[in-house]
Amino acid sequence: MRRIGFRSRLFVILLSFALVPSAVLAAGWFATSQYVFPLVGGTAAWDSAAASGARVSAAMRSAPLTPAQRQAMNAHERELHDNLVRSKQVAYVFRRAAYAAAALVLFSLVIVGLGASRVAGHLSRQLSRPLLELVGWTEHIGRGEHLPAGSTSRGAPEFEVLRTRMRLMAGELELGRAQALEAERAAALREAARQAAHELKNPLTPIRFAVARLRREVPPELAETVDVLATETTRLETLARSFSQFGKLPEGPRSSVDLGELARYTARASVPERIPLSVEVDPDAPMVWGHHDALQRALSNVVLNAVDACRDVRASTITVTVSRTSCGNRQAVALTVRDTGAGMTPEQLARIWEPYVTFKAGGTGLGLAIARQTMLAHDGKVTAESAPGAGTTIQFVIPIGEEGHRIEAT
Repeated sequence: MRRIGFRSRLFVILLSFALVPSAVLAAGWFATSQYVFPLVGGTAAWDSAAASGARVSAAMRSAPLTPAQRQAMNAHERELHDNLVRSKQVAYVFRRAAYAAAALVLFSLVIVGLGASRVAGHLSRQLSRPLLELVGWTEHIGRGEHLPAGSTSRGAPEFEVLRTRMRLMAGELELGRAQALEAERAAALREAARQAAHELKNPLTPIRFAVARLRREVPPELAETVDVLATETTRLETLARSFSQFGKLPEGPRSSVDLGELARYTARASVPERIPLSVEVDPDAPMVWGHHDALQRALSNVVLNAVDACRDVRASTITVTVSRTSCGNRQAVALTVRDTGAGMTPEQLARIWEPYVTFKAGGTGLGLAIARQTMLAHDGKVTAESAPGAGTTIQFVIPIGEEGHRIEAT
């Protein structure tokens, strides 16, 4: 059996609230006019009084009466007859009026029913459409789909508030799902990186010793071959070191880190003299509580990428800025690296944080992934802006933190 829809049930309920009381009142009015009013009018009482009065008159007529008494009796009979006629007229009027009133009440009930049906239909639409829309939204949220951009069912203002809250909730759920998937993916990639680093490090040590022995013993005509082996061994060692760094979160005790001093040292150690460098440090920038070596590696990876971006661009510059900012409701320090190099396309920019994705020859694709992982481990965030020919800007935002306050990775 097909179930009645929510809108139909709501329409019947709202219509019943108007029609049922009206029908009860109409039936009560008809019963009152049909049975109660005749009793109130006294028709039965006047009929009884007329019958007893007729018997009294018949008895009195056989008795000797004076002319005055007979005249009084005749007047009484006329008065009694007139009242009886009026009583019957009233009873007739009440009987006819009951039917007329019933017809009027029935007509009024039809008018009320039509008006109530219009009102009930309007209210049922105003309530059912937004509710059915929101029910559909829950199905979208359950399947992880995006909510519709617009709304075809406006309804009361409270429904718009509910839609806004549901959109916020859906956004938070989507963000949570994305973060959970990203955390699982990052964990899998880190585990793969740890395994790769372990497998690379084991044979590299004997290979390095073997290359050093070959350098001493091979004839001159094989020296170039040995140099190739040494170069590739060094490259594999660098790759293993990158895998190892990416495969683990920053560990060990934390300490106070002066990001201004860290920025000065790292920038001057990483940027060659041919590229103009500017380091701007806010004297009011506070120190942060974190891992010095991990933060230095993260900044160094970004600065080295900026150097590569400026390598083939004339008059390019690199600017490193340290300033006070906020992260949510916490005090933080912003560490910004801005270059005027080649820049990136939107497609490239969207993938720079992915592990093993690189757009330069010989790159491992782990530098920026390690930098982002370091920021997340410090409960911070990282953003990037770039455009072809306009350079790239990468900013770290690191909460200050406190000694003894544990900051877990997201």
